[in-house]
Formats: sequence, C-alpha cells, structure tokens
Amino acid sequence: MNLPSFLTLVLTSFFQLLSLVGSLIAVGFILGILERYANIYQTKAFGQKGVLLTAWIGTPIHEIGHLLMCFIWGHRVTRVKLLQLNPKNGVLGYVEHQYNQSSMYQQIGLFFIGLGPIFSGIGSLILGMYFLVPGLYAALNNYIFYELNFIEATVVEVVVEIFSIMAKSFFTVENFINPLFWLYIVLAICISSHIALSKADVEGASRGLIALFIALIIFNLVASFLGVDSQQLIAKIAQYNIYVLAFSSIALLFSLLTLLFSYLVYRWRIS
Repeated sequence: MNLPSFLTLVLTSFFQLLSLVGSLIAVGFILGILERYANIYQTKAFGQKGVLLTAWIGTPIHEIGHLLMCFIWGHRVTRVKLLQLNPKNGVLGYVEHQYNQSSMYQQIGLFFIGLGPIFSGIGSLILGMYFLVPGLYAALNNYIFYELNFIEATVVEVVVEIFSIMAKSFFTVENFINPLFWLYIVLAICISSHIALSKADVEGASRGLIALFIALIIFNLVASFLGVDSQQLIAKIAQYNIYVLAFSSIALLFSLLTLLFSYLVYRWRIS
C-alpha cells in the first residue's frame, strides 16, 4: 500500500469514527453547555451549596454510569464514591479504575467509560418515565420503535417529533394533578443536572477515542487486504445513531427545562 492510499484509508477511518460516535460526542457537548449554565444560576440563587440540591440523586446516577461501563469493558474498579456532600476539591463523586494498557479492547473502553453518565442518565430518565409517567413512556416508545424510520428520518425531524410528543403527553391536566408526575419532575431535574461530563471524564474518553480510531485504521487495513467493503459494514452499524439521537432528545429536553427552572428560580430569588 502506497502513501496516498494509506492517507485515504486514514481519512476514511476518521469519517467512520465520526459516523459511529459523533452523535454521542455532540450530545455530551450540548449537555455540558446546558448543565454549566444551569449550575451557574443555581449557584447564584442558592450559593455554592446550590448544586447539592440536585446532587443527592444526580451524582450517584452519574457515577453508576462510569461504574457499569467499567464492568462491561473489563476495567478493575479500585475505589468508588457515589456521593460526597462535603468535598474538599469540589468533586461530588468518583470511580477510580485500572486497566491493561496492552489491551485494545480496554483502551477503547475508556471512551465509553467516560461517556457512561450519558447512558445511565438517559436510562434513568426513561426508567422513571416508565413507572411514574407511563402515558408519556408509551407515546415515546411507540414512536421510537414502531414509527421512526431510521433510514429516511433526518436529525431535525427526530428532535422535533420527540419534543412534540413530550409536549403533548407530558404537559396535560391529568399529569398536573398526579403527584407521581411532580415526583418525576424533581427526579428528572436532579438527573439532568448531572448528566454532563466532567473534565476528567472528557480526558479519559479522549484517550479511548484515540484507541478506537487506531482500531478502525487496523480494521480497514485488514478489510482492504481481504477485499471486504468496510464502508458498507460501518454504515450499517452507524444507523443506530438515529436511535441514540431519539433517546438523547429526552435528556436534552429535560436539560433545557432544568436550565429554564434554574433561571426562573434565580430571577425569583433576586427580585
């Protein structure tokens, strides 16, 4: 293989990487922005302890995401703190782990361990919805698994439809008089306030992303020698992104609501 061919292969691997995990990275980035501003308003309204109002449930779910990914990707967990309310360094929780640096699988796992809170946060929002707001869960489930066409649907169409379904099924008179609905609102705000990734999470995920990129280059090299169309295979796998986007839209909407709620409380406190 000559140099131009190898450079083409590397470029192809890069675009495959974006198609596989680009949506997850984008969701994490947007959630980070929303959470940062929500925390700013919470702090302005209630002081440095303001973030602790949501940390009691949001932080453990955040750390459980890291923990579960550690188990899936074969990392050895050495120390766990799901919540500490009086941190000296501002860290509300952590999961310390070790891995075999010669294992490509475990190196790639760093990416998914770093993004673990996104999976656990979205999963918790959906689970809470299933038990506390079943009407909304049924409407979203029907759209995502029975009506959504992942081949023809565009990003904008999916986000708009998810937001529309939630607006119609969530803000109803029946829900407003249901105590379980308000319990879910509290839980959703707590969870959404702590889904975003910390600086340490991003650094760990970045190392895993590099390993995943190298693995894709190796995969494409082998596929090239074997005459296998790796592009078509990766494209089929990447179709899952539309479902990732659909579920992520739930977290994005609640993060927006959390930001709005934090801002309104801040304005109320200073008025």
